[in-house]
Formats: sequence, structure tokens, C-alpha cells
Amino acid sequence: MMSERARGCGHPVGSHTGEVPTLASATVGARFWLLVEHTGPWASHLSECALPAEVHALIERATELGVRPQLIRRPGRRDEAAGPLRILVADTTAEVPWLAEGFFDDPGDLDLGSLVRGVVPESCILVKEPVFLVCTHARRNACCARIGLPIARVLGESLPGRVWETTHVGGDRYAANLVCLPHGLYYGSMSQAAAIAAANAYRHGEIVLDRFRGRAGIPEPSQAAEHFVRAHTGELSVGGVAVESTRSDGDVTEAVVRHGDVRFRVVVERTVFAPCGTACADTIMTYRLAALEPIRCGTPVLT
Repeated sequence: MMSERARGCGHPVGSHTGEVPTLASATVGARFWLLVEHTGPWASHLSECALPAEVHALIERATELGVRPQLIRRPGRRDEAAGPLRILVADTTAEVPWLAEGFFDDPGDLDLGSLVRGVVPESCILVKEPVFLVCTHARRNACCARIGLPIARVLGESLPGRVWETTHVGGDRYAANLVCLPHGLYYGSMSQAAAIAAANAYRHGEIVLDRFRGRAGIPEPSQAAEHFVRAHTGELSVGGVAVESTRSDGDVTEAVVRHGDVRFRVVVERTVFAPCGTACADTIMTYRLAALEPIRCGTPVLT
């Protein structure tokens, strides 16, 4: 039976409207990705899905290696895919992030060891165009399907062959969630117009800061530091900002962030956002900017 949480959104007012801060909320443990085509149905958790035993074995092996597994299907499609199993793999935090695709009669033939070494498996071919994932996992949270399905359909019509519905990507309070691969860029609380704008920007190598959750696979304080430097400088290119080093003390993190030839000292603090404006039971952790300044010659930097 579907849980109470899955039946309704169960999140604070404004969670899905863009009123709640989304920054620095991309899934930290998602550097490597395994996407397995399965048209459904999708249970609440992957371990409960009706998948062939060899696919379950692949997902278990991926999880043990720190690879994030996802099920994917084309928007609106529910017919079973015939022929070999389609699988996509990605390394989102490599110096040059990449995405590759392969078709397998036996999923056990996929070399996940190569993936975690940052090497494209021999059985896969690099994908040159970006891919977009929209979470539509109704059994995990009803809002993911209610809001995500129309967005997946519209994006799929705009970018045929580039869009997939997917299972839980993390942060269902931010539904609808959009993930842009191969860089692992997360967006949340998306409308159809916002999703199209974000996808088009990514196709041109840029980020839209509005409703941008951050980049998967890097710590949340680093995501926050990058976000505030982008907001300060107006830098929107995907690779235009990078954290060089960080030092944390409790909820406070000091980071050195590079933007072109300039480096910034950025201090961010983890804080609570209460949607009600009072002490809500269901609060959201976010980050505030405590300091941001250019590092001048001779200024000590983090080591």
C-alpha cells in the first residue's frame, strides 16, 4: 500500500512554488551514475521493483561501489522495451564530465569498475548531447508525479530523445526536480517554463541560477560557495566557477573559489529556513552568505 507520505506531498507551504530556497541541495553522493531503462511499474524503492535478478544484482553492485542507480523511461511510454537492455553511465565530477550508453543482453557485462575509475566502459559509447532527467517517482512522493509528469512530457516534446522520466533523485520536497547530465546539475521547484529555460541554457553551456539546487557529487557548503560567487559576478557558464579549497568549523565553512583569474574568499553558514515564518516542525536547512571578498596578492589562503 502507498504510504501516507507518498499519497500527498507532505511538505511545507511553498516547497514546490520556488518560494523555498533551493541552493546547495544537490545530492552529494552522486558522482557516478547508472541509469537503467525500465518502463515500470516503479515501487517506492529500487530493491522492491519487479526487475530481472541480473538487474537487481547490477544495482546492488553499483550501490556498493558508490554509483547512484536510477531507473529511467521515456515520457509517457509504458510499453516494455524490446531487445537488449539500455544502460547509461556518467561521471559528473570528472575534469571533463561524460555520459555514455550501451545495450546489454547480460547487464553483468557492464564494467562498473571502469566507471568508478573515471573511464568509459568498453561496452559503452560516449553520448555527445546532454540528457535530462525529470523525477516522476509517484510511489516515492505523489508530487514528483503530479508536477513532474507534465514537465517531462513538455521537455520530451521540445528535446526528443534527450529526456527521461526517472526514479527518486533526492530532495522530493523540491519537486519537480530536473537533473542535467553529464554535469549533474540539479534544479528544483520547477515549472514547465523554468525547466525549458534551464534545459536550453545547459545545451549552451550555461546555468540558470533561479531554482538551481547545485551540482551533484560535491559537498553542500561548496555548492553554496559557488552559488554566491555566481550571484556576485554574474558568471553563468557551467565551468566558470570552481571551489579550490575549503575549511569548516561547525556550521561555518570558509572556501576559496576561483572565477577566471580572480579568487574569492567565501564564508557560508548553514542555517534554518522556516517556511511558516515561525518554528515549523518541518524546516529546511539552507546556507546564508557571511562574507565574500576577492583575495588580493599576499593574502593567506586555505591550505
